[in-house]
Amino acid sequence: MSLSTLGENTSPAEVTHVSALGVWLLSRGQELFMSYEEFPWFLDQPIRTILNVEEPAPGHFHWPDIDVDLTKEMIEHPERFPLRARTL
Repeated sequence: MSLSTLGENTSPAEVTHVSALGVWLLSRGQELFMSYEEFPWFLDQPIRTILNVEEPAPGHFHWPDIDVDLTKEMIEHPERFPLRARTL
């Protein structure tokens, strides 16, 4: 009997660490860092809100509790996307 891999890796996106500096997100074997300075939506959020992340399509991340959508490119290159929400 032979085992073969079918389909793609369907491991969900996962927040692996939350610190005073920012949030680390693991997706498809790659860890991405989001600083609070670049991604202020996560600052002062409850941990359960930050941990509740979905990846509806490869490289597209959604936090439904705070209605935030980010792409892998936005996280890796925030300087290309200068518009940010203002924190109140």
